[in-house]
Amino acid sequence: MSVTIRRAAVLGAGVMGAQIAAHLANAGVPVWLLDVTADAAAAGLKRATTLKPDPFFTPDTRALIRTGSLDDLSVLEDADWIVEAIIEDLAVKRALLARVDAIRAPHAIVSSNTSGIPLALIAEGRSDGFRQHWVGTHFFNPPRYLRLVEVIPTPDTAPTVVAGLSEWIDHRLGKGVVLAKDTPAFIANHLGMFGVMRLLDVAGTGRYTIEEIDAITGPATGRPKSATFRTVDLAGLDILSKVTADLTRRLPNEADRRHFETPAYVQEMLTRGLIGDKAGQGFYKKVRTASGSDIQTLDLATFEYRPKNPARLPELEAVRSITDTGARVASLFHGQHRTGELLRETLAPTLLYAAYIAGDVAHSIDDVDRAMRWGFGWDIGPFELWDAIGPAHVLAACGISADPAVTALLAGRDRFRAGSLPPAAPDLLILQSARERGRIVQSNEGASLVDLGDDVLCVEFHSKMNAIGGDTIAMLHAGVREAEKNFRALVVGNDGLHFSAGANLMLLLLEAQEENWDDVDLMVRGFQGATMALKQSAVPVVVAPGGLALGGGCEVSLHGAEVQAAAETYMGLVEVSVGLIPGGGGTKEMLLRALDVQTAFETIGFGKVSTSGPDAKRLGYLRAQDGITMNRERLIADAKAAALALARGGYQPPQPRASIPVGGPTAYATLALGVHLAWRAGRLSDHDVTIGRKLAWILTGGNVPYATTLSEGQLLDLEREAFLSLCGEPKTQERIAYTLKTGKTLRN
Repeated sequence: MSVTIRRAAVLGAGVMGAQIAAHLANAGVPVWLLDVTADAAAAGLKRATTLKPDPFFTPDTRALIRTGSLDDLSVLEDADWIVEAIIEDLAVKRALLARVDAIRAPHAIVSSNTSGIPLALIAEGRSDGFRQHWVGTHFFNPPRYLRLVEVIPTPDTAPTVVAGLSEWIDHRLGKGVVLAKDTPAFIANHLGMFGVMRLLDVAGTGRYTIEEIDAITGPATGRPKSATFRTVDLAGLDILSKVTADLTRRLPNEADRRHFETPAYVQEMLTRGLIGDKAGQGFYKKVRTASGSDIQTLDLATFEYRPKNPARLPELEAVRSITDTGARVASLFHGQHRTGELLRETLAPTLLYAAYIAGDVAHSIDDVDRAMRWGFGWDIGPFELWDAIGPAHVLAACGISADPAVTALLAGRDRFRAGSLPPAAPDLLILQSARERGRIVQSNEGASLVDLGDDVLCVEFHSKMNAIGGDTIAMLHAGVREAEKNFRALVVGNDGLHFSAGANLMLLLLEAQEENWDDVDLMVRGFQGATMALKQSAVPVVVAPGGLALGGGCEVSLHGAEVQAAAETYMGLVEVSVGLIPGGGGTKEMLLRALDVQTAFETIGFGKVSTSGPDAKRLGYLRAQDGITMNRERLIADAKAAALALARGGYQPPQPRASIPVGGPTAYATLALGVHLAWRAGRLSDHDVTIGRKLAWILTGGNVPYATTLSEGQLLDLEREAFLSLCGEPKTQERIAYTLKTGKTLRN
């Protein structure tokens, strides 16, 4: 990596500046956060600590940020990267950067988070060295969670600066980097706002309700759950208005400028202060009721709020079983129903506009697709949608048979690409690439064995939410056997949004309700056998969790020789929430890892879930030697590298632990007393007490007469006995059924 960032500075402690500083700190970089006054900078940092979702991986991360005043720029002398994030005023930016130019180190990169002023214009008058190290770095809000960073060079920016900084942002900040041209709103906001404006126009006609548009433009068509109007409320209607106003001011073509003119009802909403969550009301409003709270929807005709009405669009339910996003959108697009009509009226012109502007805003259609995936959360990008729907059908929906921009991009083909969108770099999504090359060794409904190359095998989960059932357990066993026979190492991971949401609760509940206790016992023994096979494998096993790694997913992770976790990993043993205890070796492993039995008891008993990969280390789910990958698309590649490093180091599997200290009756009495006091205080239900005592029984050794030691096998037996016992409790079955039905936790 040709660029190294050891220290950084952010100029401007507003919402974006403070969060950019937070994410630099997440990457382990000390940061100066400066504002007009030191007090203003401190206040900006304090505001960031109250934001939801949290911009920091752990509370300790905040210690890497120091605050100060823009009056004293001497702290910039040691900065390798200086990020300007002050107000969108050309004169103010130029004045500040003139001072930065005089003090910055010769190698220091200076970038701007602006999207409203041409970058080359801001840098006019600066020294040659400054302009060679000057670049745009447009983060999306919130910077920790949204993957896109648009890197925008000017004609004077040194290519080595662009390449080096892009690589650093990719690897260390975990971002998807897209090179954009210095045009108004760059790539994602330009195209994204065009699509939003088309939907706002339709909403203003009254032909579709807000709820209907959100139902259509959410997960059904490969968009985030927040869809259109909830997303606008989250971002702020005032922010949307600023972006569109900038486009109407800066776009050179009058016809293009008209696309971004704000509808009259939106102007009225701005006048009334109905700008979204920051004002407590926008397109939606949360209203407190006697039973808690309720969501109401804005009536665009009266500007009064009404009860939220569920959208009734049976065509959305009809395509729910189509798992391929492109095929699902195409089916809806072609349909003769209200959803099809809306998509032909709004999505078709958005796709046409993407083709029209692609050459002006980006260096390739791949970058346009990546920008919309990473910046707006689309499952597939606009040119992927062109191919899924069919170019002729998109053009027909726009009322034309051909378009010069589309014809030029197609270059005589009937599709924009011969295959799927390729990864942005060879070491991204290597599991997907291996699968597409036919490197599948073995497969069933729940999981597959995939050859990653270099003698590394991967167990890939691919059930719904990657829930762990019999198929998955069988493939874990098969993976260990195959790796020991024909490979040097084994990785357990996938490219999905979540590693695993845990065991297949539906199957467990059915068996428990039928009182098939022998079958339940076999299920638990099988899972324990699989996790111990991973732990005792003759070749190193590296588990690669990302997203949710809950319950059984966490237990699989706990048994790897090492774990390579995504930075955004939410890991926890949450079985108590459904009336159970971890029965796949998780209780045993936490006892082995904890400094004391009380810590293990509280971590499991409270079902603590990490807020990030680094936070999982704080909770003990990850160890000091376990790795963190910032870029989720590099996770499997990093896990593979870690596995090969273990293999090259002469890996030897751990011997089964024969002498694990347990506290016996005295330790049990202490834990049981804590459970009783919590029950007396009203913090635990009667069934919580039952679960707590079972957990304490395992962690203190069961019926041992005094403090002694037990083997791993004996602790697994205690786990299994407690798990089976709790499965027979009616209240546990009620909890499982409630969670399966609602996705929530029942306190009974």
